[in-house]
Amino acid sequence: MIVELRDYHVTTGKLPELVRLYETEGSAIQQEYLGTFVGAFTTDVGELSTYTHIWAYESHADREARRARLQADVRWQAFLAKIQPLIHTQRNRIMIPTSFSPLR
Repeated sequence: MIVELRDYHVTTGKLPELVRLYETEGSAIQQEYLGTFVGAFTTDVGELSTYTHIWAYESHADREARRARLQADVRWQAFLAKIQPLIHTQRNRIMIPTSFSPLR
């Protein structure tokens, strides 16, 4: 299993709009294709205006296949056109659970 942390740093003042769009449109599309949805978070302390998704996958190959199917969906492409102007930067991290992690 691998876990992906996907951080979006949003233009100041645009975080509520991004969260609303994900809640009402994007999350449902993603959940059709991607692995286990662990959660979506905003930052309270630290790098503000940050939105984070966490997804779990069986493997890197599983992640690549699922993300390719998501990218091919025209609904997802239309959604990306709405959110991309709100996002300043993006950072992805792939995490590998330790032997004692509950998510294994």
